[in-house]
Amino acid sequence: MTEPTGFPAERTAVITGAASERGIGKATARRLASEGWAVAVVDVAVTDAERAAEEISARYDVPAVGVGADVADPESVNEAFTTIERELPPVVGLANIAGISSPTAFMDTAVEEWDRVLAINLRGAFIVTQRALHGMIDRRLGRIVSISSISAQRGGGTYSKVAYSASKAGLLGFTRAVAREVGEFGITVNAVAPGPVDTDIMGGTLTEDRKQAMSAGGMLGRVGTADEIAALITYLLGPDAGYITAATYDINGGIQVS
Repeated sequence: MTEPTGFPAERTAVITGAASERGIGKATARRLASEGWAVAVVDVAVTDAERAAEEISARYDVPAVGVGADVADPESVNEAFTTIERELPPVVGLANIAGISSPTAFMDTAVEEWDRVLAINLRGAFIVTQRALHGMIDRRLGRIVSISSISAQRGGGTYSKVAYSASKAGLLGFTRAVAREVGEFGITVNAVAPGPVDTDIMGGTLTEDRKQAMSAGGMLGRVGTADEIAALITYLLGPDAGYITAATYDINGGIQVS
């Protein structure tokens, strides 16, 4: 039987795609820092990642580093983690948030675009998760959360189309299968499937007309906020979520009921 490992007071959360000011990643990094986590901001935009980490460290008085990495490149990810592991407490949490949209219709999608979307959204989660798991397995403690999408459950029907939907659907199977393999080490692996959220991945700031169109049919009549998604991710990465694994959490205002 696997007994729960005590949650350390000093611990690090790695958040990929966390440098964008209006993104879910940065909102998650801030919320985790507010709860005492050391934070590693990982983003392809290295200058923005460093600036975000400096701001978070100063605001919340926690250790933070910003590192540049292409999540689809194993060497780049390994270098980023080497820096994180050298400068911060042990990595207990990982949020796979880095991703790109793809509003191109299926018949207009080139192979190059298809490969790029799956490389960042799905291959990236594989590479980063595998690298993070080495330390988590050794310490017999870890929390991993990946961002899927309502698009995976509905078969598109949102801003992005087939390539994006396929990549986010892949993350659901990835989450469940990895959870099955690492549960014996006290590691949980979950997914969050947001509905429409007003972030730049939706093609820029949403107008009121676009917000109404995207939330049509929902029970709450509005789109979500980055902070609302971040709150759920933070809970799943925390000490109280140790008996939740292989789960997908819908957070979509009732637009999709699973």
